[in-house]
Amino acid sequence: MSDIEIAQKANLKPIIGLVNEHFGIDAKHLDPYGHFKAKLSLEYVNSLADKKDGKLILVTAISPTPAGEGKTTTTVGLGDAMNRIGKKTIMCLREPSLGPCFGVKGGAAGGGYSQVVPMEDINLHFTGDFHAIGVAHNLLSALIDNHINHGNALDIDPRRIQWKRVVDMNDRALRHIIVGMGGAANGYLREDGYDIVVASEVMAILCLATSRADLKDRLGRIVIGYKSDKVTPVYARDLNAQGSMAVLLKDAIKPNLVQTLENNIAIIHGGPFANIAHGCNTVTATKTALKLADYVVTEAGFGADLGAEKFIDIKCRMAGLKPSAVVLVATARALKFHGGILKEDLNKENLAALEKGFENLERHLNNITSHYGLPCVIGINHFTFDTDAEIALLKQKCEALGAKCVVSKHWAEGGAGAEELAKEVVNIVDNREPGFQYVYDENLSLWDKIATIATKLYGAAGIAANAKVKAQLAAWDADYGTFPICIAKTQMSFSTNPNLKGAPSGHTIEISEVRLAHGAGFIVAIAGDMMTMPGLPKVPAAERIDIDDDGVITGLF
Repeated sequence: MSDIEIAQKANLKPIIGLVNEHFGIDAKHLDPYGHFKAKLSLEYVNSLADKKDGKLILVTAISPTPAGEGKTTTTVGLGDAMNRIGKKTIMCLREPSLGPCFGVKGGAAGGGYSQVVPMEDINLHFTGDFHAIGVAHNLLSALIDNHINHGNALDIDPRRIQWKRVVDMNDRALRHIIVGMGGAANGYLREDGYDIVVASEVMAILCLATSRADLKDRLGRIVIGYKSDKVTPVYARDLNAQGSMAVLLKDAIKPNLVQTLENNIAIIHGGPFANIAHGCNTVTATKTALKLADYVVTEAGFGADLGAEKFIDIKCRMAGLKPSAVVLVATARALKFHGGILKEDLNKENLAALEKGFENLERHLNNITSHYGLPCVIGINHFTFDTDAEIALLKQKCEALGAKCVVSKHWAEGGAGAEELAKEVVNIVDNREPGFQYVYDENLSLWDKIATIATKLYGAAGIAANAKVKAQLAAWDADYGTFPICIAKTQMSFSTNPNLKGAPSGHTIEISEVRLAHGAGFIVAIAGDMMTMPGLPKVPAAERIDIDDDGVITGLF
């Protein structure tokens, strides 16, 4: 069966009773969205403050390929397996974006028998969080243009407005637009553009905020542009925008509770991409899970060079989190792709390509153990086409590096297929105190932070940028020098060239643009020609997604 067919046959339990059964949470603390989704009140979240924290396990992956790696599937399978072996565990996931669901992915709720459900709801509008984030973002956009139209008392320079609009869809035609056309009645004529919702600073703020007050304060700190003197920033609070934006996010800030196919609880909340944003679920969700369970399994987007790095250097640094172990997900198919094999040939045994592509896994492993200082288990997400010889080679090469490698069959068997992985993870988490460390010191200059990430993690010889970018970073050092860096880079390679597979070295990371995310509290460095509004592929997933007269959805997977 396809993923959606498996999900549609699931034996779902009403979420209110299931949450009470697992964690003793009374129905009065839950806002149900139908029978199988609910939001948890912030008042209940705050009541957990004095409880002891569980242990945090991060699931990350090798550099993504069209062959698939399966981070979310592994996160769900591992969480189910840990519950099966008697370990009280919650999974913390990111909400899918409609852009990739209708673009390339067709869904992002796990796969096979390791899924979160209701799958269709989670992949589509879910509880409306992304809608709320988009509307809050675009409210600020409307207030900016309205202020200029009514006299511009703040002296905003329309040529230096930094705040674009957003939509949760891959729509390359909106990257650069003109607004205010049609005469004075329609506002001030100026250049503008759209990003995808998950790249919005409002998304990052929601994911990093620790309370309603913190949320509102961060929204007020957003820099929307500069005055005509070119240097004085204009903040969202100057437009009195933060209160109304926070009102639109009043429900979105609450964590969402759903279940797995095996009726274990998962929290799905927040959802920025790790290639153009910081790639983690909300701090609120993670901290809540740590209070409720003994173990929390969470994911960070794309490869460990992006999601795991930002998880550690942005999320953990800001929230005071300390992961206990990392699971690095790989597939034989993906490693063969990194070894130069075409997608259509990946189901054939090819030990030479597997060995060549292994260099990608090796670099990610070294980054995790050497630069993050964390113990790591390599989880091989098993495909039915994997041969015994390929699996043996992978285990042999991992063993030569002193790394534990576990083949996991959770896609086909659910939690039962991941019990060996679960036991290995628990063994490490319970018996070893990790030597956790950040990749860079917060007191380095912004330029040196970017260079440290590029040379340590990407294998680059160095970074380069034009004079404007260098001057901007130097100017920001005085006021924002302690901010962490969020590099927007292709997820497909350690370089800025998505076609450069494996583990390239000696390349230069070109920083084409830098953006101040003052409310979120980090600097965005755009590497190469990375876009913050993706486009659709030649044959988008939207062409196969459909619904019949009985309301049954097909094509999501």
